Amino acid sequence: MIVSQVYLHSLNPAIHLSEITYLSQQLHVKAYMAIPKKAHKLPGLLYLRGGIKKVGMVRIERVIQWASEGMIVLAPFYRGNEGGEGREDFCGEDRFDAITAFDVLASLDLVDENSIHIVGFSRGGTMALLTALERHHAKTVTCWNGVSDMKLTYEERIDLRRMMKRVIGGTPNKYPERYEWRTPLHEINRLQSKLLIIHGFLDKHVSVEHSFRLKKQCDIWNKHAEFWLYPTFEHQFPDVAQKRVLTNAATWMKQT
Repeated sequence: MIVSQVYLHSLNPAIHLSEITYLSQQLHVKAYMAIPKKAHKLPGLLYLRGGIKKVGMVRIERVIQWASEGMIVLAPFYRGNEGGEGREDFCGEDRFDAITAFDVLASLDLVDENSIHIVGFSRGGTMALLTALERHHAKTVTCWNGVSDMKLTYEERIDLRRMMKRVIGGTPNKYPERYEWRTPLHEINRLQSKLLIIHGFLDKHVSVEHSFRLKKQCDIWNKHAEFWLYPTFEHQFPDVAQKRVLTNAATWMKQT
């Protein structure tokens, strides 16, 4: 399933880092892959970035942080980025870049097939939920400051409306079905993975209302969800706190 692999300089000498190319709907898509050097049947982690195009691009530092927690990490850039083919459409067809990346991760010999996890940050929260809804053997899914309602994003982020209308193909008033298709809240009843919700209460990019709505739907469908709410944090957590929360989240994944 991996078309090509190029090894890169790793910030951690205990972690192998590479850029891979894989096929998603016949498109060549790029991703980072990080593997602890002494790996032997470790948990797998699909890391789903936020933003679009250059905004919110996967950071090598973040991939290395997750891998340093004893996990094999795959982090797709999504179609059309960093030399990949196609064009992002903000949780539309590009969701298959995440779903296919999950399959690539699950196919690796070093990955424990009974311990595969998904984490999505910001827009990646929607991608993570959409992936978990299609891959029920994902053990956990974590939404970190994650989008859960695409219409709410359109309403709140006036600065993103022009991009969303262009990429999605219109407004939620004119094409409600296009926004509903990108909103996993409507299908939480099908979620089988354990869920962790992380959010900074002062987040101005993705309001905490997204997480409140997600938790409410979980409660309605009797889906247990851990909810870690941080009253003083914004979209990007302070460095020290971010590392601590990441470690705690990785521990939660492995112990769930």
